[in-house]
Amino acid sequence: MSALSSLALIALAAPAALMGASHLKTRKLAREARQLVPPIGQFCNTLQGKIHYIDIGPRDAQPLVLIHGLSGQLQHFTYALADALAQDYRVIAVDRPGCGYSTRTSDAMAHLPEQAKTLLDVLDKLQVHQPVLVGHSLGGAVSLAMALQAPEKIRGLALLAPLTHPSKQGAEAFKGLIVHSNLMRHLMAQTVAVPTAQRTAEPVLQQIFAPEPCPDDFLIKAGGALGLRPESFVAASADASFLYPAIEDQAARYAKELSKPGAILFGAEDAILGPQSQGKTMETYGLSCQIAPDLGHMLPITAPALCNDFIRATVQALPSA
Repeated sequence: MSALSSLALIALAAPAALMGASHLKTRKLAREARQLVPPIGQFCNTLQGKIHYIDIGPRDAQPLVLIHGLSGQLQHFTYALADALAQDYRVIAVDRPGCGYSTRTSDAMAHLPEQAKTLLDVLDKLQVHQPVLVGHSLGGAVSLAMALQAPEKIRGLALLAPLTHPSKQGAEAFKGLIVHSNLMRHLMAQTVAVPTAQRTAEPVLQQIFAPEPCPDDFLIKAGGALGLRPESFVAASADASFLYPAIEDQAARYAKELSKPGAILFGAEDAILGPQSQGKTMETYGLSCQIAPDLGHMLPITAPALCNDFIRATVQALPSA
């Protein structure tokens, strides 16, 4: 073998070894994450995949459906908010399709209308009638998609720092999720994505929570450790990559088709989504917007008492079901 051939083999072997090591580390981190944060709810089977959810509170009370945001899971609500609401409401918190312990049949199910269809199917199967949708961040966009798709099934909206309009500049924390090739997305998930997420977790969480600190128990109590699994990267990447043009099409429909009443709560210092462009703009379509001073994006975790009061006030102000 010539020296040139030997060098070529070495050049090929080095990245292969790196990918192999990354895959082994990914498997280890994913195994540890599942042990730290096991599923806490039940599962509902749909044609689009199985949905992990909790269903707590009085069964005959007004139902609230809690829908988390990008890279999240239902523990964002069970962290501090769900139990407080469940004292007086039937609370259903879901892992969105593909997120947490929910699954979806393909990456294309990340399209907003498809997520809405799946969750509406779940509500039908669980016999949840006239719920108020409580969507946080991307969960707000999914809630709005549900209200547009089946307004007769939804009583109202109580949205927390929701994505409502295109925001193409995006947050720096999520730009690495944009991968338009399904094959590359799954390859990255099994190799470099999870170790990279572990290495960059601290600055990313600082940005998402700013100006407030990320709580020390976020990884376990709020389920953050579940992000260190290949399936979590796939879900978050697909959610981000399939967001356009769906959110543009959705926003264009509000003027003529959004008929559900409700309200929006934003933190004035939100570093992820703009309170004015994403919140105040919705007052044109009948959703009042409250902006709380000094707070950031992760309201269900950092300001659960405020969220609890806001949701209760929103429900009380809705017309009778």
